[in-house]
Amino acid sequence: MKKITLAVGLVAALALPALATAKPPVDQANMQAAHAQCKTERGKTKITREAFKAKYDSMSRCVRQNAAEEAAEEAAAQKNAAKECKAEAADPGFAAGHENKTFAEFYGTNGNGKNAHGKCVSTKAKEKKAEMDAEDAEAAEDFKNAAKTCAGERRSMGTTVFAEQYGKNANDRNAFGKCVSEHTADDAD
Repeated sequence: MKKITLAVGLVAALALPALATAKPPVDQANMQAAHAQCKTERGKTKITREAFKAKYDSMSRCVRQNAAEEAAEEAAAQKNAAKECKAEAADPGFAAGHENKTFAEFYGTNGNGKNAHGKCVSTKAKEKKAEMDAEDAEAAEDFKNAAKTCAGERRSMGTTVFAEQYGKNANDRNAFGKCVSEHTADDAD
């Protein structure tokens, strides 16, 4: 009996760290946001769709990847907002910078201000998530612009020279995707 209890305890002890590092769950809102982001990134032109296919291969892969990213962004925004609100609540000089109101008066919406921490976290998390979504939209535009730039380069160089310059596999068929990737990385710097 002691061996079974010990074995169960060891399994539980090993499982806890694995659960603690698990990815945040992807919900329907994350899936919808990811789908909208993928549609934006795919664009409507032949060139942007070619670049999209080179990057993701399919819409479903893009949605899965971006939905996981959306969930991670949401979790990070929530965590960072909670830390900021805790620090604000502990700050003795909070009222000076916030209309001479205490933390509870500034964020609280009920009579006694007991919901102030939750309202603070909610407000800050929404702001952080909006900033992250704006960065994602900018990245999608950069991706589409890089695709257009590479299409222009391919037209001006010719497909053979373009493939030799950017291709990285045996038959250089990944040249367009590599070009877009390079130009997107250049834009990020």
